[in-house]
Amino acid sequence: MEQKHTNREKLAKGVKMLAIALPLLFLGPSILFSAFNNQDKFLYIPVLILGCVTCLAAMFFIFRGIMTLVSAFFDG
Repeated sequence: MEQKHTNREKLAKGVKMLAIALPLLFLGPSILFSAFNNQDKFLYIPVLILGCVTCLAAMFFIFRGIMTLVSAFFDG
């Protein structure tokens, strides 16, 4: 009977995706806070869009990172 091992390449890729998501988790809400505090400025809409895209990117990288980690641990 063969013993299953963790796929180290997938594990490293998942950790890298989570490392990318970490600064985005702090940057996105900070940009959104800045946008909502400056609603009367002419750059309100572009900064708001940038904050939303940053938050969505953080969620995407978290999801993909966790799915890659789970795949590295449990796929044979």
